[in-house]
Amino acid sequence: MMNALTNDVVLYAGLAGLVLILILGILARMYRKAGPNEALIVFGFRGPRVIKGHGTVIFPMVENCRELSLELMSFDVAPQQDLYTKQGVAVTVEAVAQIKVRSDQASILTAAEQFLTKAPPQREGLIRLVMEGHLRGIIGQLTVEQIVKEPEMVGDRMRSTCADDMSKMGLEVISFTIKEVKDKNEYIANMGRPDVARIKRDADVATVEAERDTAIQRANALREAAVAKAQADQDRVIAETASQARQAEAQRDLDIKKAQFSEQSRRQQAQADKAYELQTNVMQQQVMAEQVKVQQVEKEGQIKVQEAEIQRHEKELIATVLKGAEIERQRIETLASAQRTKLTTEADGQAVAIRAQGEAEAAVIFQKGEAEAKAMHMKADAYQEWNQAAVVDKLLTNLADVVRAMAEPLSKVDRITVVSTGGDGAAGVNKVTGDMTKIAAQVPALFEALSGMDLRQLIGNVQAMRPKAGSNGGDSQNGAAS
Repeated sequence: MMNALTNDVVLYAGLAGLVLILILGILARMYRKAGPNEALIVFGFRGPRVIKGHGTVIFPMVENCRELSLELMSFDVAPQQDLYTKQGVAVTVEAVAQIKVRSDQASILTAAEQFLTKAPPQREGLIRLVMEGHLRGIIGQLTVEQIVKEPEMVGDRMRSTCADDMSKMGLEVISFTIKEVKDKNEYIANMGRPDVARIKRDADVATVEAERDTAIQRANALREAAVAKAQADQDRVIAETASQARQAEAQRDLDIKKAQFSEQSRRQQAQADKAYELQTNVMQQQVMAEQVKVQQVEKEGQIKVQEAEIQRHEKELIATVLKGAEIERQRIETLASAQRTKLTTEADGQAVAIRAQGEAEAAVIFQKGEAEAKAMHMKADAYQEWNQAAVVDKLLTNLADVVRAMAEPLSKVDRITVVSTGGDGAAGVNKVTGDMTKIAAQVPALFEALSGMDLRQLIGNVQAMRPKAGSNGGDSQNGAAS
């Protein structure tokens, strides 16, 4: 009995569990949920309802539901026909539209009313036709430049223009973007050429200006370097000039001292020579008278030789030196013209040194000239003390040299050919020696013509002095004997 009762309880419990499971399964099938990306449209005996983001119970046979996607729809808007701009230029515009169903219940019901039974391609086709029509109208109000350069403005106009039509379909335009604008007449390609040319021109101008600035900076740097170098050269020249000036001063002082020593030496030498000559001339008075004649003849011969040499040298100068000097003068003028600029700068720096050196040399020359003048005065004083006997002594002493100089041309003659015409005159070697004798006989006349002194009277005066010299000698002998 107890077993039967227990079995009945288990059976009823199992049936109750089955019924409960069945009821829960039916309730699960009746309960529908809507995700965040969709809306559940419920219609039936309670009227249309929109379930979004939560669930609801759908009673079978009296209610039904459909799902409506709330996700973003993206599709291309590219009319097949050309669109004409405000300028009448045919262009092809490709754009991308982002559209979705509005989130409010009225818009969802409106979109469900129009698109709930249509597939996504059919729905996108209807929306594309509407947007292409609005795009055609907007393109017709704009220029090509505005479309190409201001695509955001075209997108704003599209969103504002399509807003009413999209709102009537329960939709909204999230974004509208121009992908590409093309034309068959290359209007857009040519439109950028002025800007490209202008940019290229600006780039070329900028490049030229940069090169100009670089050249200016390089020139400034070179100028500063040249100025610095010139300043350094100027300082160097000043230092060298100062050094040369000090050297010239030291050299001048040394030359002055040398000239003073030389002057003293020459003065002493002149005094010694004067004393020696005074003592010697007393003993050589007679010889000097003859030497004076010989010197007179020698001077006359030297004068003639010098005149001939001067004429020869003058002709030689005219033939060689003057022409060479004219060529050299032209060459020097050309070189001087080329170096004038260089020498001008160096001359300014060297002028001080040259001036100092010139002053030193002038002082030395002055000292030397003064010393030589003093020596000449001393010699002149010594010569003034000579008497006529000394003059005759000099003349007779140098007479042999005069005759030798006159006969010297004959020593250079290689061969003499004597031609006799059969006359009574002398011929041969006797003729040559006779001519030399005549030349020697003309020496006294030459001396008298050049000196203005009578040679015979001069010799007579010397002979008149001999007794005095003898008496003096006798007195001296007597004095010595005593």
